[in-house]
Amino acid sequence: MSDRLRPREVALLDGETLAVPHQVASIELIETGPDGFDFGAFLEHVEDRLAFVPRYRQRVRVVPGRLAYPVWADDDRFDLTYHVRRSALPRPGSMDQLLDLAGRIVSRPLDRSRPLWELYAIEGLAGDRVALVTKTHQALVDGAETVDLVQLLLDDKPEVGPVVPDLWDPPELQSSAGLVAGAVLEAVTSVSGLAASARSLGGFALGRVTGVARDVQNTGQAIARVLTRRTPERPTPLSGVVSQQRLVVTLAADLADFRRIRDAHGGTVNDVILAAVTGGLRAWLMTRQESLAGVRQVPALVPVSVIDEELDPTQLGSAVAPHFVVLPVAEPSPVVRLHQVSYSFEQHKETARTVSAQRLAGISGFAPATFHMVGSRVAAESEHDYLLSVCNVPGPQEPRYAAGCRLVASYPIHPLAEGHTLAIGVTSYDGQVFFALTADRDLVPDASLVGQCIGEALDELLDTASGRRFRAPRGLRVVKNAGE
Repeated sequence: MSDRLRPREVALLDGETLAVPHQVASIELIETGPDGFDFGAFLEHVEDRLAFVPRYRQRVRVVPGRLAYPVWADDDRFDLTYHVRRSALPRPGSMDQLLDLAGRIVSRPLDRSRPLWELYAIEGLAGDRVALVTKTHQALVDGAETVDLVQLLLDDKPEVGPVVPDLWDPPELQSSAGLVAGAVLEAVTSVSGLAASARSLGGFALGRVTGVARDVQNTGQAIARVLTRRTPERPTPLSGVVSQQRLVVTLAADLADFRRIRDAHGGTVNDVILAAVTGGLRAWLMTRQESLAGVRQVPALVPVSVIDEELDPTQLGSAVAPHFVVLPVAEPSPVVRLHQVSYSFEQHKETARTVSAQRLAGISGFAPATFHMVGSRVAAESEHDYLLSVCNVPGPQEPRYAAGCRLVASYPIHPLAEGHTLAIGVTSYDGQVFFALTADRDLVPDASLVGQCIGEALDELLDTASGRRFRAPRGLRVVKNAGE
C-alpha cells in the first residue's frame, strides 16, 4: 500500500538540514507501580496500537528522476525493536541526567530509510519512574489522517484492553520502475497528478537554484563581515546560526497558580502562561546585560486551535492557525505585561473562532501530543517574522495510563526553526502545567537559567494576585479633572 506525499509534507522533508531537523519530541514520565516496568508488555502495547496508525509502518520512497512527489510505502522490513528502544540511567537517575540524554536524542536526525519515528523507554529514574522519549518527523503526523503515537498509547483507565488482531501484511516491495510507471499513469490520468509532477520537477530545479543562491549570499555575508568587521544585522540572543546540538530544559508548576492569577487579573490561563514567559525572557535578557532599549519586544508565534473552513481540519475537530503576539519584555510591571498579552488575544477572538480550552481538554486520548505536532508544522510553515514560538495546549485533568502505568508528567519538545535559538512547548495535565524549552547548545548554553527565570516570573505574578500589590486596571480609562 502506498500514497503520495502532499506538498506540505514534501516541503518539510526538503526544507530540513542536519542543523535544523523537522522533528517533534516529547518526554512522558510514568510511574511503574509495585510490579516494576515490563518492557516486553510495553512493546506489545505499542505494537497493538500501531494497528490504528498504518503510517507508522511506512517509509518515504522517492520516485526516480523526481517525476512526482515521493510516496508513503509499507516498510517490508519493518522492525519494531529498532523504533522502540530500551535504555537506562545509572540508578537513581536524576532529571538533569534524563534531560541531557533527551537533548542528545533530539539532536540526531531520523533515518529516512525507515519509518520516521523513534521511542525510547528510559529506566532507572528516581522514584521508580520511567521516561518515554518520543521523536517523530513533522511530515508523519498531520492531525487529519495520522495522529501522534503518544495520543494512542495513553488510556483513561489503568486496565489494558483486549489486543486488536494485527492484520498488517506488507506487500512485496514495489520496484523503481513501478514507482515511475505509477507516477506517469497518475500524471496522464489526473489533472492534479500532472500539476503535482510539474511542481515536483519545478521544485527540484528551484531547489538547486535556491541552494546556489543561498551559498552565494552566505559567502557575500562572510566577506562583508571580514571587510567591515561587523555583522550585517544586529544579533539577538534569540536568533543566530544554530548548531546541530540541543539543550532541553523543563519546568513544572501548579495549574491552580495560573488560575489564581487569571481570577485576580482577568484573561485566560494561556495569557498568564505567556505573561510568565515574557517576564522570564525579560529577566534572562537582563542577566545577559542586554539593553532592553534595543530589545523592547519579542515577536512570537503562538499556534491556536480555531474553527475555520478554509484551513485543513484535523481529527480533533478543529484546525490550528498561527497567531502573532508581541511579548513586551521591556515592560517592568508584571500585571501590565499580562494585560498587554491578554489584549492581543482579545483582538484575535474578535476575528477568529477560537476553540475553548475546556473543549480541547475534553478530547479523548491524549490530544496535546497531536496538537503540538500540528502546531510545530504551523510554525515551520510560517513566513511571518518572529523570534520565538510558544505552543500551549491544554490537556485532560484526569490521569492517563500507558500500558497500565500512570502518566505523571508530559513535556512537549518543539524543534528550532532556521535562525531561532529557543522554542517553548507547554502542556497542562492533571492539575499541573509542564514547560519544555528547546535551545541551541552553543548559542544558549544558559538555557536552564531561562527556565528558572520563567518560574520566578510566575512567582512575581502570584505575588500580585495576593492583594499585597497595586493592581493595574484593565484597559485605558480617561480620568477628567474635577474642574472640568
